[in-house]
Amino acid sequence: MTREVTVGNLKIGGNRPLVLIAGPCVIESEEATLRAAERLMAICNGMSTPLIFKASYDKANRTSIGAFRGPGMKEGLRILAKVKSSLGLPVISDIHSIEQITPAAEVLDVLQIPAFLCRQTDLLIAAAKSGRVINVKKGQFLAPWDMKNVAGKLAASGNEDIILTERGVSFGYNNLVVDMRSFPVMRASGYPVVFDATHSVQLPGGQGESSGGQREFVEYLARAAVATGIDGIFMEVHEDPDKALCDGPNSIPHNELPALLKTLKALDAVVK
Repeated sequence: MTREVTVGNLKIGGNRPLVLIAGPCVIESEEATLRAAERLMAICNGMSTPLIFKASYDKANRTSIGAFRGPGMKEGLRILAKVKSSLGLPVISDIHSIEQITPAAEVLDVLQIPAFLCRQTDLLIAAAKSGRVINVKKGQFLAPWDMKNVAGKLAASGNEDIILTERGVSFGYNNLVVDMRSFPVMRASGYPVVFDATHSVQLPGGQGESSGGQREFVEYLARAAVATGIDGIFMEVHEDPDKALCDGPNSIPHNELPALLKTLKALDAVVK
């Protein structure tokens, strides 16, 4: 069993029911972000599912120089603060540098370390010292047992409010696979483990100047991961994925979430 971590008004870990971390890949506009948060909150409230709202203010590792990155930190944090204050939802977003930590920690309930930065020691130490919950995406290049060293850096810096997230491992070019053994291995660290079901079906750089994705496999990977006893599920959800400005091919539409969530909750209840 993992430790319990408090995020806003909810807890993740221990033997608690599955937590959903969901939202669009990137903040496209204030209106769209609030609309997405309201829709997700309505779905989750109706299904008694704890929700952490996610959206990135800056996607710093896009495939192409011309790809949409988001509104930037200042405007993005303002919009996330509005989601938090108007709807009462805890919020999470990526940080990419030490300079972003202080302003981000004033708004975000969870600071997320992107997968490509998961071994950046100075960034981890500074994030830990913010006092916020830290969610670390496992690098596509890391073995699951290596995440104990990542968590160790955070804990040694005085912060054990840690969440570890699996998002697939590189398998040849432009492809990712998910090793289901990674979930019990990572949970053995004692920290809550989340599965990023939508980034795990991403095809990095698969469309030449952008990443592709296979959203039709999200359901199957999510079901398998929940059956291992994980603590949370991470999904990029969009009102119209085919028109999304980032990661549309691996996002699922809002109208498919209720049925999928019902299945995942049932599996989670059996396992726990």
